[in-house]
Amino acid sequence: MMRPTRRQLLLGLALLPATALWGPSVLVTQASEGLETVPLVVHGERGPQRLTVEVARRNAERSRGLMDRDRLAPDAGMLFLYDGPWPMRHGFWMYRTRIPLDIAFIDATGRILEIHRMTPCTAKSSSDCPITRPAAPYRAALEVNAGWFAAHGIVPGDCVSWPGDGGLCVDDGAG
Repeated sequence: MMRPTRRQLLLGLALLPATALWGPSVLVTQASEGLETVPLVVHGERGPQRLTVEVARRNAERSRGLMDRDRLAPDAGMLFLYDGPWPMRHGFWMYRTRIPLDIAFIDATGRILEIHRMTPCTAKSSSDCPITRPAAPYRAALEVNAGWFAAHGIVPGDCVSWPGDGGLCVDDGAG
């Protein structure tokens, strides 16, 4: 499978107007939970797959995540951002999360390291819920409805980008 190089992605971005890549507006908006939302693109073998994601940047936002929600729009998700590499010992749990989710751990270059399925945890205590951890440090994590990655052909190694601090993947020599 051929993956675009950083140079190819930058050239492609330069040739496309912003509205073609991100839709009619690239403005950051506020989600119903008070979090900012941004457009996000996962670049995979089937081409760009677009999502609108809520961004959890602060500890309180990341701790709450998608708890206590009954649904997530089909092309929506939550992006958990960290200021630098986050240790692999820090993972994600599904305490008080009602929606089955997939999670992609993303490295500092924007590449997906791993994808895992997570099911709701109905335990009365958070300490009784399993924790999903990656095998390597990560810079971000993306939660979407369970099955979204598979349905869109997204696999580890694919590139994730978003406006602001979501840079393009580093040229790995492929393509």
